Amino acid sequence: MKNNMLCKKNDTLLGAMKVINDNAMGIVFVVDEEDKLCGIVTDGDIRRALLGDVGLDERVEAIVSKEFTYAYEGESLDVLMGKTSHKVKIIPIVNKGFEVVDFFEYKQNVYFPVAIPNLGGNEFKYLTEAFMSTWISSSGKYIGMFEKSFSEYSDCEYGVAVSNGTVALHLALVALGIGEGDEVIVPDLTFAATINTVLHANAVPVIVDVEVESWCIDPKTVERAITPKTKAIIPVHLYGQACDMDRIMEIARKHSLKVIEDCAEAHGAMFKDKKVGSFGDIGCFSFFGNKVITTGEGGMCVTNDPELEARMRVLKDHGMSKTKRYWHDIVGYNYRMTNLQAAIGVAQLERVEEIHKNRKLYEASYKEVLDNSIFSFQKDLPDRKRITWLVSVLLDESLNRDDYMAKLKENGIDARPFFYPLSDMEVYKPYCRFETPVTKMLSKQGLNLPTYESLKSIEEIKNVLLAMK
Repeated sequence: MKNNMLCKKNDTLLGAMKVINDNAMGIVFVVDEEDKLCGIVTDGDIRRALLGDVGLDERVEAIVSKEFTYAYEGESLDVLMGKTSHKVKIIPIVNKGFEVVDFFEYKQNVYFPVAIPNLGGNEFKYLTEAFMSTWISSSGKYIGMFEKSFSEYSDCEYGVAVSNGTVALHLALVALGIGEGDEVIVPDLTFAATINTVLHANAVPVIVDVEVESWCIDPKTVERAITPKTKAIIPVHLYGQACDMDRIMEIARKHSLKVIEDCAEAHGAMFKDKKVGSFGDIGCFSFFGNKVITTGEGGMCVTNDPELEARMRVLKDHGMSKTKRYWHDIVGYNYRMTNLQAAIGVAQLERVEEIHKNRKLYEASYKEVLDNSIFSFQKDLPDRKRITWLVSVLLDESLNRDDYMAKLKENGIDARPFFYPLSDMEVYKPYCRFETPVTKMLSKQGLNLPTYESLKSIEEIKNVLLAMK
């Protein structure tokens, strides 16, 4: 029996919402002072109550459903199934004293998406505090708290919170003066945001290949791509793996190039005991819903350069002077994060080590059931401490990746292929001057499997995979 399925009838609606958030089941079983079941409350019940002007400090007993479905301990599966319906999928199981001892959940066509955000810490508490403060836009205490705590976590002096990871990259490029005619080197294997931001800055992306071992940008291909027009490199710490930052920074110093680290998928990854994002001029992070730390949407630029920090703060706020309100010396952007988003981010960061630990446990579970002669897992390399963002594997050529994905989908598992090579897409093809065989191989064979911060569902996923063998 999960203890986080229960709340007392004298608890507040806010307390019941916290229990529902923790159990991620959408329901709570309400018990009295003697721990006897007296009703149920769903997340829908609470939403309807709030819309009816019932306050968060109202007691649960005010909205508890007295007519509900339950079962007795020892009843057969057929009886339990008979008590469920398309509306009633979770029912409490009680003993003769009417104490809740377990619950039954009916599942049909179970679906496991690639990523699910978990908000089981102080997210709701901080979000409510931000909401009640009325500071819900781009001012409020949580923005500064999140910038400070996340920059410290990333081994940097400064953090500039923004509205998403894509604008973080664009803000970094603009702050560094990258513009028309400038060449920026990017890896072929990455999400399109990396190259799109270069184009948004009116610069020219130059696509290069990645390393076969790390799947990250290959320093050898970077050096070959440098011309007199090259002004910057964007190493992407792909799927939680750190790039070879020693070689990249050596090349950058040699050719006087700027370095913008794309850390969207690698919160907390390290190279030689130093966090990604802290090597280059600016590190850029995403807090999209599928990332290690999420704020729904959101991003962060981190840096150790106070002048860059100051420039980014002006640029992200319409280019408005920090000393003369409504005075603009430069053209800027509205790239601001809200206090509500930052409140969630602060709570997420409090649990970041637990998040990493649980994602690693997911990866270990996959290693137990997947045939290592067919599935090659992402490697742990010397001097690099990768994180598990998504469990990423390469399939042996004997197994057709697309056919296997279709079979997984039939069994409710939503696996995703690796990114397509940028150079394969017509819109980006003109920016690739070199062959990229490693990227093409990885893209063809790579697969990302469902990976969650919560350990919920891992046993079910394992059972599905074992049944597919």
